[in-house]
Amino acid sequence: MIRWRSGTVTALRRSWDGASELSVTVDGELDAIKALAYTPLVGEPVVGDRVLLNVGALEMGLGTGGYALVVALPDNLPVSPERTTRDNGHLVKARYTPLQAIMMGVDEEASPYRDVLAEADDLDGMPVVLADLHSALPAILAGIGPGRRVAYVMTDGGALPAWFSRTLSALRGSLAGTVTAGQAFGGDLEATTVHSGLLAARHALGADITIVAQGPGNLGTGTRWGFSGVAVGEAVNAVNTLGGRAVGSLRISDADPRPRHRGISHHSVTAYGRVALTPADLVVPAEIPDGLAEEVEATLRLLAERHTIVRVPVGGLDEALRALPVGLSTMGRDLDGDHAYFLAAAAAGRHAASLLG
Repeated sequence: MIRWRSGTVTALRRSWDGASELSVTVDGELDAIKALAYTPLVGEPVVGDRVLLNVGALEMGLGTGGYALVVALPDNLPVSPERTTRDNGHLVKARYTPLQAIMMGVDEEASPYRDVLAEADDLDGMPVVLADLHSALPAILAGIGPGRRVAYVMTDGGALPAWFSRTLSALRGSLAGTVTAGQAFGGDLEATTVHSGLLAARHALGADITIVAQGPGNLGTGTRWGFSGVAVGEAVNAVNTLGGRAVGSLRISDADPRPRHRGISHHSVTAYGRVALTPADLVVPAEIPDGLAEEVEATLRLLAERHTIVRVPVGGLDEALRALPVGLSTMGRDLDGDHAYFLAAAAAGRHAASLLG
């Protein structure tokens, strides 16, 4: 359950869109800890503010989510905006939690996109690249390359606030926009489901290509079904239901020490081989690293029963990955530490772009 602490802000560290990193001295302790405040929810902290904290993730030593989270600035509460029927939204995200956020839904009556989305029912063949980890997002974008209007639909399998992602903040000028779907919130647009999020990406943001992945900080238990990224298979079904073109970014690695993730991860096999009931283009780099080819090919034979395997040349993709405005990291490994993973994601982006002609 929640592990509560209170303390005082002693320093303001870095900040990015929607988030501020702080140093906080907890009452009764000498050493400062690292805390994160979502400023649209709790306001702008200043040095000397008293803070209420949830320190559970910090005490667990989580890598992605290893912050104490600011629950409130009790002596410096933000001014609540006036609420009117027409000017404020009715979508409640993080529902029935103490920090539930009331947002404007992209397709609700007061939204400027209401009319177009009330009639929207098709993606017009738009390519949609699907990945089970947030870390694939910039690599896919690198593979798509310039000149395409790309939207991101962030699902709620990982972090709920889009503001947690420094990657999204760094990519702001490279994306047409972010749609937060389900319980996720804080994107440029808010959607109730992945289906309405996809339609919003196409018809409200005008995307040529959309990328779908969960936010950072996935949830996993090490079992076949206990992984939040399994929902990528359900997203394949949503894309096909709406008349899009599903492109699967396979999770391929020769660096992950866990045998179940070597070659094509067992999570990709579950998502595309068991959960996805409709077909996708599953992309594989044309050049597989030495020592992985046999394992990858064996898995591909299973997935080819339902999906189309597409082999994509990777020339120039390494350079595109290194030119990104954001650092690449997955499970603590950078581009050189897990090159096969990022190259596979970039190849999926390249294939999606090729579908546009």
